[in-house]
Amino acid sequence: MTTLPNRIVVYPKDVANITGMRRDTARKLLTRIRRKHGKEKGALVSVFEFADHMGFRPEWVLPFLT
Repeated sequence: MTTLPNRIVVYPKDVANITGMRRDTARKLLTRIRRKHGKEKGALVSVFEFADHMGFRPEWVLPFLT
């Protein structure tokens, strides 16, 4: 049976942890992802949108979300 992640959105802290970026740089990256997907300011970015943008597989990102 597949276990579901406890969340499906990424926050700047997660992006910083995954990529090694500073949090302010991670916020800017999330802003670019929102714009790419036509989302409004402050909209949530999903694991799948983040992974797609970075060229990662979602299953690589999920272990970092605790």
